[in-house]
Amino acid sequence: MARCTAPVHGHRTESGAAACPACGGSYSRSYYNPYPTYPSSYSSSRSYGSHSGNSGSSRSLKPRWSRASSPVYYTSAEVIALTPIRNTVENLVVTKPELRDVFLCHAWDDRQGAAKELHDLLVSNGVSVWFSEKDVSLGVPLMRAIDKGLANSRIGLVLVTPALLRRLPQEGIADKELSALLARDQLIPIVHNTTYEALRDVSPLLASRTGLDTTEETMKEVAAKLAELVIYEPANV
Repeated sequence: MARCTAPVHGHRTESGAAACPACGGSYSRSYYNPYPTYPSSYSSSRSYGSHSGNSGSSRSLKPRWSRASSPVYYTSAEVIALTPIRNTVENLVVTKPELRDVFLCHAWDDRQGAAKELHDLLVSNGVSVWFSEKDVSLGVPLMRAIDKGLANSRIGLVLVTPALLRRLPQEGIADKELSALLARDQLIPIVHNTTYEALRDVSPLLASRTGLDTTEETMKEVAAKLAELVIYEPANV
């Protein structure tokens, strides 16, 4: 006797239901699922029917590294973009446990403003951050200190603000930091008080990376999401 495939594969279209060896053209609506199956690396916190139709912008997903009790939710685009970063974090925590969690790249003008705010929020969430305002001592060559900071951090965060967009074309320190981070391919842009469109005019490579945006979430929420991403404590560490 032919067995219905809906419990395993689902009848996502009427033609799919019609092709079922058991159901033919008369299928049970209870098995009909018009929504796509998401990759096993993340799961939806709500029913698929609650999505707005654009899964790339609907924050209703949790990746594999997210705790069940976590209040943090992601878009599918964020999960796809952040999964390789998470894989890097998990590998480096085991092989190089002495590294800082993140290197914070920012414009000089933001050192006492948005950059400090993000730094403080990350630290309050348990993230170890290389931040020039506290990690460059008096008398230490700045570029050498930054070079060491980059080498001793697992991933990089780039705080994209109007000040950074003004600084990058001048090819100063922020530009050199960004160039190093782009070469490592382990960075996350944090767009704050500006847009990806404005960033694209200055750095198309950085703008091509999916990051986080404070027009869509608060800085506090962004910091919580970053902390969840970079903090990893395997049992053998």
